[in-house]
Amino acid sequence: MSGGPKVGTVLVTGCAGFVGSHLCERLLYAGEQVIGIDAFKPNYGRWVKERNLSFLRDHPNFTFLEQDLLNCDLHGLLQGVDVVYHQAALPGVRTSWGHQFVEYVDQNILVTQKLLDAAKDVSLQKIVYASSSSVYGGVTGPVDEEGPTRPISPYGVTKLSAEQLCQLYAYNFGVPVVSLRYFTVFGPRQRPDMAIHRFIYAVLHDVPITVYGNGEQTRDFTFVDDAVDANLTAAATSRWGTVFNIGGGCRASVNELIQLIEQYTGKRAIRQYVPEQPGDPKDTWADVRKARLQLGYTPKFDLEKGVYLQVQDMRLLYRC
Repeated sequence: MSGGPKVGTVLVTGCAGFVGSHLCERLLYAGEQVIGIDAFKPNYGRWVKERNLSFLRDHPNFTFLEQDLLNCDLHGLLQGVDVVYHQAALPGVRTSWGHQFVEYVDQNILVTQKLLDAAKDVSLQKIVYASSSSVYGGVTGPVDEEGPTRPISPYGVTKLSAEQLCQLYAYNFGVPVVSLRYFTVFGPRQRPDMAIHRFIYAVLHDVPITVYGNGEQTRDFTFVDDAVDANLTAAATSRWGTVFNIGGGCRASVNELIQLIEQYTGKRAIRQYVPEQPGDPKDTWADVRKARLQLGYTPKFDLEKGVYLQVQDMRLLYRC
């Protein structure tokens, strides 16, 4: 579905990020007034997020705030807002270990708690929280929303904690929040630290691809436009206090993914296999029946089309 609730003003946190910028673009196209907020974290190059914002800045219905949600006046920010799309978070499984964990706690848990606490005192139609398949940990088959949540990375722990806070505020204060568990979102504007971006960059520039493990681990890949559709339908539903899996229905191994990248770049990958990393699940696999039945969610993009579109975007990005 490409529609969403007809509201006056929406707030998109993490608006300069991968999913957030696409979401803002779709909302503006639909005629919404959009307030976007971003703190330009993590620091993988400000130019990446500035490029994302370039698609938004000149739109008359877009207001941009460069602020850290942890320190801003959220009560004031939420005044007059109808829907909040909470995309902001500190991403990354491998970087969430060790001394950096405190920043993950701040940006993923404390920020979400602060937002929910402010939301209970205002009238909102909906908060849509961007959660992650990392809450499940490793799986051996398709997992639905009732499956056990056993994160195997500190990042996954913070996403699950924030999701549980959403449930607490929904049931105790009636905050109308819905959580979406994203499964490996990809496509144009994907973050430079994410695997498909790194792989395409390496192939285009004839440098080795680092593959953790044997490359036979699988992921349920979700194209970014489908993730945006899920946000809009979640905002439109009357349901709240629940979670939904958002997967693309196109599972493939890392090795199969690299083969597709070779196909659409017309170049051979230089593969460098290294040991598996702590916190990386062997497989992810989304059962999206609940989202299909209750949200009308139907992914439209397969992996081949999505990889092709991301390759074309990255050729423009890196002028190659």
